[in-house]
Amino acid sequence: TFFLILSLPSQYKFRDLTIEELKNVSKTYPNFTFSMNTYTFKDGSQKDLLNFSGTVPVKYGNSYNIPICLWILDSHPFAPPICFLKPTANMGIAMGKHVDARGRIYLPYLQNWSHPKSTLIGLIKEMIAKFEEELPLYSLSSCDAARQSELLSYIAKITEGETDMKSRSETGGRNEGCFNKITVVGAGDLGIACVLAVAAKDVADKVVLLDLSEGAAKGGTMDLEIFAVPNVEISKDFSTSADSKVVVLTVNSLGNAQTYLNVIQSNVDLFRGIIPAVSHYSQNAVLLVASHPVEVMTFVSWKLSSFPKSRVIGVGANLDSERFQYMLTNLLKAEVLAKDAWIVGEQGEDKVPSWTSCNVAANQTGAMAACSSREKVANRAMEVLKGKGQRSWSVGLSVADLADSIVKDKRKVHSVSTLAKGCCNINSEVFLSLPCVLGASGVIEIVRLEEDPVVQEKLQSSAGSIHDLQQQLKL
Repeated sequence: TFFLILSLPSQYKFRDLTIEELKNVSKTYPNFTFSMNTYTFKDGSQKDLLNFSGTVPVKYGNSYNIPICLWILDSHPFAPPICFLKPTANMGIAMGKHVDARGRIYLPYLQNWSHPKSTLIGLIKEMIAKFEEELPLYSLSSCDAARQSELLSYIAKITEGETDMKSRSETGGRNEGCFNKITVVGAGDLGIACVLAVAAKDVADKVVLLDLSEGAAKGGTMDLEIFAVPNVEISKDFSTSADSKVVVLTVNSLGNAQTYLNVIQSNVDLFRGIIPAVSHYSQNAVLLVASHPVEVMTFVSWKLSSFPKSRVIGVGANLDSERFQYMLTNLLKAEVLAKDAWIVGEQGEDKVPSWTSCNVAANQTGAMAACSSREKVANRAMEVLKGKGQRSWSVGLSVADLADSIVKDKRKVHSVSTLAKGCCNINSEVFLSLPCVLGASGVIEIVRLEEDPVVQEKLQSSAGSIHDLQQQLKL
């Protein structure tokens, strides 16, 4: 057992941390046996993973030894293990709050997994505590034991890589890995708005909603299940996000932090348990961040994922830019100006209008008059823009718009949060909204802004304050 632990394959990204944890498990529960086997995920993909099996002691009137099997993902300890009961032929599975019909174990500890607070020993202790409240197995009569063989066969096939889904794909069914899949992380109002908007625009073949909240489905998530929106799957399992083209992050911490810095730090702590897991399952995805504050959380996502800067994008000022262009065209009848008009910089009060070209006049006098007129029109549009809030459904539509450009490789220009270092004399690693060409690989190109001293000063000021804030965070 110790030899197997110490020879953990190189695919495990955080070998030293994982080995240390497994040693502690082996010392505390010496009956556990370790092995490498093939695990088949829900989408049919397979991976060789370390797993350990054994029994945990449970007191429920009498004393029982409950057999379990834990699969350790190669992004451990930043992603929780996958846990199953491992019943023998004379044991039946008692479905309940924490166990489904096929023996998969669901616990609050797994849902709230966050390194370094969460550990395998802590998980097993909670498992024992929950099993002592509700025993997950019961003894079968001899005739019931015969019917149990089908279930045990299914559980065995998971390790052998022969699920029904894989069989269907081999006989001509569509391979889900070829789908345009989008995952939305977070089942609050914004997450559900994103799911509905993406589904309405028919952006993807499948949309996965990762619900990381505690307890059973409730509110909008329950309504999505009741009314069965086509091609939408709701899950608490990170593995269902595998091979997504775009992963949308909408989660925000609901803690009781008193200061703005503490609120952001709570979000950072939340992301530490999410970003490594989703980036592990979708290593070629574009991360699209809608969590607040979007500039900081996009930076955090970039750092935690180790993805190239082009594939980590914040929703930024896309919604404001689309509204700005619409107002110029439809309300102020300045269509010529609208095509080059953008809202850039930082979300909120510090956003600023800018332009990507100025072909308004051939001579200097005409250019000055045209720019003065343009400034007046822009100021009027900005005044109207101030009265427009950003509700969940409007941000959801903006997210769907961005996802559409990425998944369909449209090469369309959007004002999104991207790494601004090197632009407008910004020397720090901060994310600000700039007009970018978006395609399947994320940001393909940053479109050059007109040289406007007011805009450059505003961007540099935003970059400075964001950088100062980031320096105070614990990543």
